[in-house]
Amino acid sequence: MSLISIKNASKIFQHRKPRVVLRDRIRQFTSKPGKEGFYAVRNISFEVEARESIALIGANGAGKSTLLSMVCGLAQPDEGSVEVHGSIAPLLELGSGFHMDLTGHENLYLNAAMLGMTKAQVRERYDSILAFSEIAEFINEPLRTYSMGMSLRLAFSIAVHCDPSIVIIDEVLGVGDAAFQRKCHTRIGELRNEGRTLLCVSHSPETVLEFCDRAIWLHHGQMLLDGEARAVCDAYMQFVADPTRPLPGSDSAAN
Repeated sequence: MSLISIKNASKIFQHRKPRVVLRDRIRQFTSKPGKEGFYAVRNISFEVEARESIALIGANGAGKSTLLSMVCGLAQPDEGSVEVHGSIAPLLELGSGFHMDLTGHENLYLNAAMLGMTKAQVRERYDSILAFSEIAEFINEPLRTYSMGMSLRLAFSIAVHCDPSIVIIDEVLGVGDAAFQRKCHTRIGELRNEGRTLLCVSHSPETVLEFCDRAIWLHHGQMLLDGEARAVCDAYMQFVADPTRPLPGSDSAAN
């Protein structure tokens, strides 16, 4: 069984209107998205097997983060289906759910619980989480006294210690200073070597090639290429260098 199964998945968002009268509001609640909506993701299908490492690449607005949100259960497809079999460590909006008036210690337990960890598991991994975050001396201070970098360090450390079967990454490997970034890269590499499945978004070909064997190129919500990471990255970077090039799958590309 695939850990992630995406079949003809689409996500439709509505264009925001400056004014909405009552009849329009009623229509929104009683009808499906219509022509006024736009497809952030359109008819995407692929499978992710255990131990695979896959990157989603493409320009801003291609639908990468929307697709990850559906995999994480933060959004539901309007068409098709997204099925996930396994626990997820979502390295997306790091620190979401943190409360600024709570201490780092209290936020650690709160965020870990949101990621599915039990109190016993948190106690068992507590020292390791603190050691990785490198903020142990501030752990009993209110989060509002933390810098953004300190909060992100704590959030990243919690997420990578929740023992997931699937790691979801959306451009968050720039956490902290250069030394801590290398530490994050090393930890992601360790998770991959331990057999975790990796699904990530990155605009860096170097990061894609470091962590992923397979890449999927999204363009305006549609999938253009799915294949070996270097080949897909090369095709994408050629298009970035010359956007007039025919897109894969287009009639002119076929000719």
